[in-house]
Amino acid sequence: MRLRPLDVAAKGVLAVLARLPEPAQLRIAGELQEVDGQTVHPEVGMALRLLHLRPGPTFESLPLDQGRRQLDTEAWVFGRRTRVGRVEELVIPTAAGPLPARRYDPHADRAGDAVLVYFHGGGWVLGGLESADTVCRYLTVRAGVTVVSVDYRLAPEHPFPAASDDALAAYRFVLDVAPSWGVPADRVMVSGDSAGGTLTVVTALRARDEGLPAPRLQVMFFPAADAVNRRPSREKYGTGYFLTSAQVDWYYERYLPNPADRGHPWVSPLLAPSLAAVGPCYVGVAGFDPLRDEGIALAQRLRAEGNEVTLDIDARHVHGYVNATGVGRTSSAALDRAVAAMRAALR
Repeated sequence: MRLRPLDVAAKGVLAVLARLPEPAQLRIAGELQEVDGQTVHPEVGMALRLLHLRPGPTFESLPLDQGRRQLDTEAWVFGRRTRVGRVEELVIPTAAGPLPARRYDPHADRAGDAVLVYFHGGGWVLGGLESADTVCRYLTVRAGVTVVSVDYRLAPEHPFPAASDDALAAYRFVLDVAPSWGVPADRVMVSGDSAGGTLTVVTALRARDEGLPAPRLQVMFFPAADAVNRRPSREKYGTGYFLTSAQVDWYYERYLPNPADRGHPWVSPLLAPSLAAVGPCYVGVAGFDPLRDEGIALAQRLRAEGNEVTLDIDARHVHGYVNATGVGRTSSAALDRAVAAMRAALR
């Protein structure tokens, strides 16, 4: 990943600002807009203001390769690179060809207490092993688990259902190899953020339909759950809070060249005929997020159909908080709540 001097300087500035007391962060953030009686966390407002001050276009207006580099760079700037015991590059065999992946272990000489298969965000168009690096490292160390980050195929080169097929293949692979790592197959979990959050529940849904064991736990962060219906949060938080509603549309246009696929359960799990028996779930949702309402609706439906569900709403955060552990305390706190759910599921 090529970094500009401006990127390195921005990361250094954020590291200093993240340690400031909240009143100082609030002064830097400026006046925070109140929506439904809430504002974003001061450190989030500060980061958003700095992000908006950075020169240059946003990713959806750039050539695709430049947009992908920009997302990787932003993840590096806003994340914190936690030291782990061991990192190993993997290749997962699939029907479509070799699938790159990366294994993180909390110890230098052995696997963790469980394996977490992680699917990165980026709207099925952007993202990869580098953009997910900081969150995978954080979860590896804090939860004490081995994390397998999956570099699934991206659209528009590989439109739907390529990403979903790769995610299921990766889950199947880990179920098979985990015992050779010293981890029983019944201690395999799946997780992901944004589009990766969607792939998380879709993988559990497809595993159920194909007779595979359910994940020990699904850990979804701000998933997209309905590509057909626009809920109020798409408009209420559609601009100014990192992910925009226009960017959501841009992602779908590239991932789903056939509009008829928008209602497919592997794209819109909220429209699946049944979400029963997919296993226990943790759903983390940000309050200032265009996807907030569908994430909440997904958690509610999963619970209504008999699954054990923990819904965590960080009312003052924004989409993508898992990649912002280098900005301050609130992103780490949100991730730590997910870690607590993981540890509880493994007891």
